[in-house]
Amino acid sequence: MERLEATSELHSRLSSLSFSSFPGITSNQSDNRPPDSLQNTDLSKSFPQTDDQANMDDIEEDSGQPSEGNEEAAVEPAPGEGGEENNSAGSCQLSTEMKTQMPPLKPPTTWTSATLKELKAKLRSERDSVVTVYRGDIMTVHVPTVPEAKKVSWEFATDGYDIGFGIYFDWTPVTNRSITVHISESSDDEDEEEEMEGPVSNGDVEKGSKTQTNSNLAEILPVYRQDSHLSVFGGSHDFPGEGTYLLKFDNSYSLWRNKTLYYRVYYSA
Repeated sequence: MERLEATSELHSRLSSLSFSSFPGITSNQSDNRPPDSLQNTDLSKSFPQTDDQANMDDIEEDSGQPSEGNEEAAVEPAPGEGGEENNSAGSCQLSTEMKTQMPPLKPPTTWTSATLKELKAKLRSERDSVVTVYRGDIMTVHVPTVPEAKKVSWEFATDGYDIGFGIYFDWTPVTNRSITVHISESSDDEDEEEEMEGPVSNGDVEKGSKTQTNSNLAEILPVYRQDSHLSVFGGSHDFPGEGTYLLKFDNSYSLWRNKTLYYRVYYSA
């Protein structure tokens, strides 16, 4: 009897010690819980998360599937890929459309004549028909199209030495019907053309020069050196439409010699 009473007293003390150490567990809960079931506990709520564990969680999230924001960003084209290709394609399409609007230019009709003295004598009596194209200079005669005519014609000759000659056509709509002359040094002329007419690739006047790449400017006759001191050079060209002819008398290749130029430009029906 004494042993049984001692055992019972020991059991009571252990029970009281257990309930005081784990106050969240009551006797009713212990009695109602099935003996072979385990209680699920969330340890992450019971213990604070350390820095190492947080870093491990970040690594696991990065290695997993991308979030919705990342999926949307992946769909967009990267800079320098799709966007530039679309822009370049649009630019090429615009350039093609501008070129298709311009009809092809027919070559000019040209001739030479031995009546050198007669032409010079006649042009000496006309105003502004005899000019000096100084060494290194280019003289450009701007001749706009007019409704009253169908073609433009020209004749020219020089004293003593040859001169470069070429013709271009500017498709820009005409705002001034007057024939004007522009004389400039070759470097100034090239700078102006780069600003107003686009890139210019220079060439040799012996072989033909100044291939224009601007969409509004078309080449009719490249600049070649002509033996205009030996015979008269003339020609004509039918109007391709509204625009302005650019007749270039090129002395940019000459380092020492000025050229006396006799010329006339007129319209024909």
